[in-house]
Amino acid sequence: MDGEKRPWGEYEILLDSDYCKVKRITVNPKQRLSYQYHHKRDENWTVVIGEASITLDDELIILRPGQSIKIHRGVKHRVENCQDDHDLIFIEVQTGDYFGEDDIVRLSDDYGRKS
Repeated sequence: MDGEKRPWGEYEILLDSDYCKVKRITVNPKQRLSYQYHHKRDENWTVVIGEASITLDDELIILRPGQSIKIHRGVKHRVENCQDDHDLIFIEVQTGDYFGEDDIVRLSDDYGRKS
């Protein structure tokens, strides 16, 4: 599958079903996703390469390969790759009622994108 390019990196959908969606997400060095939350889904992130700096409701959490975090719907979150020369890769498993990209409520975005 080809990845979906974003200003911060890219993602590839590995599974898209009625009961979950699974993505492999690659964050380029020194980039981060928007600070956001969702109404209709929970997410579980597992780091496979690199180090993830995660903001979860304004608390900073560092995850390394093999470590995971559960993000409940309605919880503000962001992931950042603070490394200078290595990609961050993590697996995202979405569960809930709806998995569309239009369920992203952006609170802050480095690239000027809106919800």
